[in-house]
Amino acid sequence: MNVTLSPWSISDADALAAAVGESPELGVQLGEGVESPTAARGYIEQYLTDDEGTVAFAIRVDGVAVGHVALSHIERRNDSAWASYWVTASRRRHKLASRALATIAVHAFDTLGLFRLELGHRVNNPASCRVATAAGFAAEGIERAKLRYGSDRYDVETHARLSTDPRPSIELIPVVDAYAPPGE
Repeated sequence: MNVTLSPWSISDADALAAAVGESPELGVQLGEGVESPTAARGYIEQYLTDDEGTVAFAIRVDGVAVGHVALSHIERRNDSAWASYWVTASRRRHKLASRALATIAVHAFDTLGLFRLELGHRVNNPASCRVATAAGFAAEGIERAKLRYGSDRYDVETHARLSTDPRPSIELIPVVDAYAPPGE
């Protein structure tokens, strides 16, 4: 199994649509309508391409996108960002999300010069809590009714990792920059 992180591409639209089809709760989190390749292509263009405030990577297994890890709301005044992640249902329980999250944290600290990364997960999602903890993110507290998916509201446990925190002993995933010119 060859696992890498690389930027999302329009060519990943079929894989994203398949991931949403495999994990209906993912579709609720991403927003309605991402189930078709056309809608997934639009989602990739709008939300998953890097800009000054976002760095997003597809988690790839043997070249196919099976998950996502990103830093968004990158804020230079305080050198902070919001981390997010997901993995398709069929690829869960292989430590891909925790490895990807730990990798993007190293990228944030060592390459981007950030100091603090934050994330949040629904309190009814203990698997996401295990991912955050394995990647070195310490729990900081509960935010009541913070997230809304459709008409349902969820309490969120927040976690953070500082550049000065000990790095977890977890295998990182190679980052492949698909935008680099050949030979670099």
